[in-house]
Amino acid sequence: MLRQGGRAALALMSLQLLLWHESATIEVPQDPKILAELKQPPTITKQSVKDYIVDPRDNIIIECEAKGNPVPMFSWRRNGKFFNIGKDPRVTMRKRSGTLEIGFRNGGRPEDYEGEYQCFASNEHGVALSNKILLRVSKAPLWPKEVLDPVVVTEGMALVLPCNPPPGLPPPFTFWMNSMMSPIPQDKRVSKGLNGDLYFSNVVAHDANDDYSCNARFPFTHTIQQKNPFTLKILTNEPYNDTFYNASDPYGGRKVSESTPTFLSPLGTESSKMVLRDEQLLLECIAAGLPTPTIKWFKKGGDLPGRKVKFENYNKTLKVINVSEEDAGEYVCMANNHLGSIRHSIFVQVKAAPYWLDKPTNLVLAPEDNGRLVCRANGNPKPSIQWLINGQPINSSLPNPSQQMMGDTIIFRSVQMGSSAVYQCNASNQHGYLLANAFVSVLDMPPRMLGPKNQLIKVIENNRTFLDCPFFGSPLPDLRWFKNGQGSGLDGGLYRVYLNGTLEIKRARVEDEGTYTCLANNILGMAENQVRLEVKEPTRIIGAPEHQSAIRGSTVRFECKVKSDASLPVSVVWTKDDKPLHQGWRLKKDGESLTISNINEGDEGTYTCDVKSEIDQDSASARLVVLEEASLNPSLSSALPPGRPDPPMDLDLSDPAARSVRLTWIPGNDHRSPIAEFLVQFEENHWEPGRWQDLATYPGDLNSVILQLAPFVNYQFRVIAVNAVGRSEPSYPSPRYKTSSAAPDVIPRGLRGWGSDKNNMEITWEPLLDLEKNGPNLHYVVWWRRKDSDAEWDNVTTIGTKVVVHNTKTYVPYEIKIQATNDIGPGPESNVVIGYSGEDKPKNAPTELRISKVDSTKGHIHWKPVDPVSVQGELKEYKLYYSRESSHAPGLLVRKENKTKGFYTTMAEPSVILSGLVPFSRYKMFMVVANTRYEGPPSNVVEFSTKEGVPDAPRFFRINRRSFDTIHLQWDKPLEPNGIVIGYRLKYHTVNGSREGRPQMETFPPNVTEYTMRLPDRSTRYNFYLSALTQVGAGEVFAEESPFFANEENFTDATGLAYIDQVDIATQGWFIGLMCAIALIILILLIVCFIKRSRGGKYPVRDKKELPLDSVDQKDPDGSFDYQSDEDNKPLQGSQTSLEGHVKESDDSLVDYGEGGDGQFNEDGSFIGQYTVKKDKDETEGNESSEATSPVNAIYSLA
Repeated sequence: MLRQGGRAALALMSLQLLLWHESATIEVPQDPKILAELKQPPTITKQSVKDYIVDPRDNIIIECEAKGNPVPMFSWRRNGKFFNIGKDPRVTMRKRSGTLEIGFRNGGRPEDYEGEYQCFASNEHGVALSNKILLRVSKAPLWPKEVLDPVVVTEGMALVLPCNPPPGLPPPFTFWMNSMMSPIPQDKRVSKGLNGDLYFSNVVAHDANDDYSCNARFPFTHTIQQKNPFTLKILTNEPYNDTFYNASDPYGGRKVSESTPTFLSPLGTESSKMVLRDEQLLLECIAAGLPTPTIKWFKKGGDLPGRKVKFENYNKTLKVINVSEEDAGEYVCMANNHLGSIRHSIFVQVKAAPYWLDKPTNLVLAPEDNGRLVCRANGNPKPSIQWLINGQPINSSLPNPSQQMMGDTIIFRSVQMGSSAVYQCNASNQHGYLLANAFVSVLDMPPRMLGPKNQLIKVIENNRTFLDCPFFGSPLPDLRWFKNGQGSGLDGGLYRVYLNGTLEIKRARVEDEGTYTCLANNILGMAENQVRLEVKEPTRIIGAPEHQSAIRGSTVRFECKVKSDASLPVSVVWTKDDKPLHQGWRLKKDGESLTISNINEGDEGTYTCDVKSEIDQDSASARLVVLEEASLNPSLSSALPPGRPDPPMDLDLSDPAARSVRLTWIPGNDHRSPIAEFLVQFEENHWEPGRWQDLATYPGDLNSVILQLAPFVNYQFRVIAVNAVGRSEPSYPSPRYKTSSAAPDVIPRGLRGWGSDKNNMEITWEPLLDLEKNGPNLHYVVWWRRKDSDAEWDNVTTIGTKVVVHNTKTYVPYEIKIQATNDIGPGPESNVVIGYSGEDKPKNAPTELRISKVDSTKGHIHWKPVDPVSVQGELKEYKLYYSRESSHAPGLLVRKENKTKGFYTTMAEPSVILSGLVPFSRYKMFMVVANTRYEGPPSNVVEFSTKEGVPDAPRFFRINRRSFDTIHLQWDKPLEPNGIVIGYRLKYHTVNGSREGRPQMETFPPNVTEYTMRLPDRSTRYNFYLSALTQVGAGEVFAEESPFFANEENFTDATGLAYIDQVDIATQGWFIGLMCAIALIILILLIVCFIKRSRGGKYPVRDKKELPLDSVDQKDPDGSFDYQSDEDNKPLQGSQTSLEGHVKESDDSLVDYGEGGDGQFNEDGSFIGQYTVKKDKDETEGNESSEATSPVNAIYSLA
């Protein structure tokens, strides 16, 4: 009956689960306004570890941080009872935090605060719990004083020297040393056990010594305790000469009785060991015997887990890392020498502390929603599950009809407002516990629109369009779309509404333009938003630029005709070879065209027309080829322009070889431009069929070449001809040609070893290219071993490009090499590459961080570096974190900004300069050491202050003219005073062109930020230089010039009367320059008039050739001729006129007018001799100023 009842209850529970509908948890958007109003139960964000061991020399800090809205309040329990922090003066709690700080500056013992602590974070919506933190103080007890008698043992016998270190917390690390502080040598015969004892499988006379000392190092206090040394005496049957010791024959040829192996640890034939899951298993077998026994390990019923097993201490220790349930079983160690062997069985049990299978997560629900919290954990033994609500057992809380317990699951149905709470799941067994907080928050919020209001969306016609309408509310609102505020909701057909509120228009048309409204509503209200849609014509290039060939020095023009929507502004941008073009005298952009004049070889290239609007774009390209200058031969100049060549024909393959073949073709017509080169392309049908790739280029005068090929490829070829105009079309493909297979001849590239985790090393490389495989079934053989060791190479064969080596020590070097192989054979081996296993977090922090020589902007940083071994990786840098906390300037608020600066140094006592600090400020800093993956723990925090400095420039400096004889200066205090501002200094001087007047200075108290200055002269201009002052000195100068005023400007003074500022125009520079220009123009005009008059003067001629005078020639009584002309179109007097009335060139020779018989000319025909006329004395007197020697004529002759 009971069994039948249980089955019925189980069936009923299953039916309930099937009929129950779970609502999806609400995803709260990361909108600041929503998050600020969102009420949320507390969540623990940071806490100390469960087993918390502290250093007794430091203050105790127990961390507990939480978030929530309202901000959580914190309380603590110690050993299950309320911990009243206010009554203990040594205990303080950080502000807006639950972290406890226990200080011992005024006395007290850290041991008094040992115990179990638990933090409670609470607000009006629930209570969250931290783990139970077991606080213990590290202990380093002294070694008990004891008198050790000498240990006497017969040569060849086994010996154990006990260590028995004092029980510390945590347990100490033990090691054996002698009085010289040198480690006791250990080998197959002598070794330290896991318990710290020193084991001798057999002793030799050379072991006799009086200073075998066991040492214990305590990690927290970094102290070493030393046990009183053992004195070891060896009894020998024969005399022993210790002068000559040979490790291969430690007994020096003396007879020592041999013995069969016996176990020193563990004793007996079998023992047991329990280990927890994910921890490491350490099994030890140490045997006595002579000769020294060899230890071997195996596991009954299976193999040792190869990747997880390590043998240490000369095979005496078996270590299994990351233990799992399948590692349980019987492990056997066997000790043997040539006299016999013995075995010891160790039965290993694997237990497990609880671990998560399904950890509960926070649940945000709307009123009337359903949900569930699941808490599943596993362990060995099976853990028990306990639920709590707000820190109290759920069974002791008030009944809640909306929740139901079903084993490891809590089901919520139709939740109501006010039922928010924090649930705790505790999974525990005898080996540990897990505690998880998960809150259930019931949220009600009216709908809200999260996107921008009244957004305008422009789309291209016939494109898919998405109109976004992000929204939020609880319960989840219903959302509908309307167009132009009419009709029913849009969904179906051309429209589709997504769950996130987005409306999809599958193909936007012009008639789809309009205003779309999205409306979200739930039981708490409604919200709406509008999106205006405009559908535009696409931007298209309807007339693309064409390829052109042009002669050097000519002009080309590219046209790019564009069609676009009239309402969209379009920009046309030209580029050459994907680089922007800049306009110049040769390159002009006119609307949609590009003109290049006087082209040269540098203009050759691809020109692209990019057309862009705000929502789409289009582009088209054309190539310009620049040809040599055309021949002067008219027949050639009128020839057709050159063109691209025709494709080659009749491809033929001959002379086949393993890795080559001869390809021959017939060139096509070059179309008046010689073929410069041939491009041979290939296609293979195995890896990338149909893809043509470039193989090689050859000069244009060849048509038969030998192609170098790769093995294991089925080729076919084609040829393209290239001339100055462009490429030909490809030729028809050749017949296929398949090369035979071969072993790889390429070493994989990029071989490296690096750690992705602290206990592994990933070996990676680049795969061979398809054409480098050379044959089928390509594999890679990878070898590795520890650097500087004589160990055998480990290797693995794989088809991938990565091998992961597990169970490595942290950051140790490895030698790595690789080889590619296929079915034909192996390829060459690579050189040895050094790789490193993974890095771990640095263990230690820099110590004794301090700062010295602090001035206003910098200081010297000093610290003690960490031990390089503790970096557990490659030392990258010492990283300094520093932040400006506040300013010492009264009333100045600063924004706290965390900054970092890295320093790389290997010095024993490093010192660096930290610069860029803000003066007169308070700073905090700490330092960590970093490797390439992690940062270590922080150093001590140092606070310091920078000294006062000079201030920044005033925030602004304005100069206003309030009337025609005064100017008003205004300024504001500096943004960064860098100290206490004690006043302001104003320097100024007058400016007249490039000349500066005598400097003057005014000083003002710190509360004065304006100054009115009377001008001695209305037109005077000033340069002003304003700076703020501290005790250190004047700060950055703010320079301004008094504004430039026009000749007449209206100003209104304080009385409201208007004045016209009359500026003396005669003192203005522009007026003086204008007057000088006018005077120069008048002078030039006068000179031109004199020159014109001189051309119409009288020139005395003496030995004039006796030529008949025309009727128009008039001879003066003094024998000179008048060359004046009444009209400009009449010929000059003295020139001869033909019968037809045309003017001839004058027959007069300039020789007749010179003083010598020969007229002097230079090479270009200009007259050198002085233009003079011989005259009688009477003639000279009758002509007061000779025309030939007048200054005007001299100017004329030069002209």
